Amino acid sequence: MRFELPKLEYAVEALAPAIGKETLEFHHGKHFLTYVNNLNGLIEGTKFESADLETIVRESDGAIFNNAGQVLNHDIYFKSFSPSPKSEPSGKLLEAIRKRFGSFGEFKEEFGKAAISLFGSGWAWLYKKDDGSLELSREPNAGNPVHSRTGLPLFCCDVWEHSYYLDYQNRRADYVQNFWKVLDWEKVEERFINNKL
Repeated sequence: MRFELPKLEYAVEALAPAIGKETLEFHHGKHFLTYVNNLNGLIEGTKFESADLETIVRESDGAIFNNAGQVLNHDIYFKSFSPSPKSEPSGKLLEAIRKRFGSFGEFKEEFGKAAISLFGSGWAWLYKKDDGSLELSREPNAGNPVHSRTGLPLFCCDVWEHSYYLDYQNRRADYVQNFWKVLDWEKVEERFINNKL
């Protein structure tokens, strides 16, 4: 299977000022594309040559996993945004958030701490466990809940510096605070309800 760079579902300037046009051009058009191209080259002639992305992420290691993980992570990341997002969860997802974290506000605070405090580069995740409950994780490098087999990824915050440095320099906390302004809870709810990426 040959992978391709997914197209953005919005214009490159549409998420500004939370995520600027230049950041999207570099992050999506260059960084993400590089992972896609690397993955295609690495799986040629291997047992993963015809595998779907989730299988590769779950079963690979080393360079293949690093690139497959980053392809999956970036795909979820960019598909979770909207220039006119639903700003809060509702229904069963909101119930699950309240059950695990107490309130939506407390959830945002915990998630923000996870994203800000991750040392180095990586991802903060909200994922759905097999029993339907929710959990947070901080994953270094290309890590995600698919590879660790902990659950279904619902959304992530990319805290590699290339995701925010052009807009915020070293102010990761400002980036995380503005991340909520473009996260579309309707898309997160779809993953939660349909139980698939």
